[in-house]
Amino acid sequence: MLKKITSIIVGMGLVLSLAGCGSSADKGKDGETTVRVAYFPNITHTQALVMKNQQTLENKWKGKCKVSWTSFNAGPAEVEAVFAGEIDLGYIGPVPALSANAKSNGEVKIISNVTNAGAVLLKRKDSGISTVKDLAGKKVAVPQIGNTQHLCLLDLLTQNGLKTVDKGGDVTVNASSNADILNLIDNGSVDAAVVPEPWGTTIEKNGNAEVLLEYDKLFLEGNYPTAVVIANGDFIKEHPDLVKEFLQAHEDATLYINNNASQAQEIVNKEIESVTGKSLAADVIQKAFSRMKVDTALNKEAIMTFANISKEEGFINTVPEESDVFTTEFNK
Repeated sequence: MLKKITSIIVGMGLVLSLAGCGSSADKGKDGETTVRVAYFPNITHTQALVMKNQQTLENKWKGKCKVSWTSFNAGPAEVEAVFAGEIDLGYIGPVPALSANAKSNGEVKIISNVTNAGAVLLKRKDSGISTVKDLAGKKVAVPQIGNTQHLCLLDLLTQNGLKTVDKGGDVTVNASSNADILNLIDNGSVDAAVVPEPWGTTIEKNGNAEVLLEYDKLFLEGNYPTAVVIANGDFIKEHPDLVKEFLQAHEDATLYINNNASQAQEIVNKEIESVTGKSLAADVIQKAFSRMKVDTALNKEAIMTFANISKEEGFINTVPEESDVFTTEFNK
């Protein structure tokens, strides 16, 4: 049970109240269960944005349970909420998902894929960078230390015989928000950046940077997850029927997005604007979508590759067993 991981959470540096840990799906005064879903206002969480906009889950579970949507801006904050017993199902990056799984002793499970690829390596136009090897002695920005884009960068550096400063090399990694990375490139504070969409397209369009490695050259030829769905272990045990129904809705949303690209992009843009207060230009969202694949099929090999890199870089202590990371009971 998640309530057993208090010491692990403390080890992560999370200051939490664990009074609600282990509880799953709030029940209101009317006794109706509320399923709590986490997501980011990001195109890589596109199914969540479409389902939220179309009230897919609310309609599916009308009279059975309620739905609560919570927006997050970073994986660790969402993981903290899961450990605190505040989230039942969550859209999140594969690396924080792995971290949550490892630090919960397998209680937090990855139950579906969301999107693949959707990130690029940019270089500042006047940086003098022509190849990945030219990152030697340069400053490279990522959205967050230990996130998916950071691990993609570390793998790239290793493949090209480079190391970060903290590992005795000369590549400096700068962790900043995606919006700040745009400014850092503009003012020359960083030379390159690995960013997810739509920021890759946004920064490229801004004019001071260009793509060094496209989405299908960055990592595993683009065959890796940018976002996955995780589930609280207690919620899986107590509400397997709701998990199965959620996954069907998630699959239906995926089919809708792939069959109705223009409408889906408009919905995603509207939902992003509702949370952030700002919409994306039509050409930005179109190009951003072209750099990712919306797909529910889990690439377990790619996720376990991330696990091995996370272990090598010290983000997790041990590589979990594949059977402990994923649950297949809903695939029957």
